[in-house]
Amino acid sequence: MLTQESVQKILETEIRPMLRRDGGDIELIDVRDNIVFVRLQGACSGCPGAAMTLKMGVERLLREEFPELEEVIAQ
Repeated sequence: MLTQESVQKILETEIRPMLRRDGGDIELIDVRDNIVFVRLQGACSGCPGAAMTLKMGVERLLREEFPELEEVIAQ
């Protein structure tokens, strides 16, 4: 089930370690109406590839776990 707690767990165990290896990080802002709101930080915040990281990385991994996910939006 797509909840703030379940998304946070995936961010902590699967996504954050990958981003930190490249000098970045991610913060969960909110989960509302099957949409996840995050903030990319560190090297990810100004990276030209941030949009690809968000869609092809973060959103893809979360969608594998939560098929009901509609979108991941960076704030």
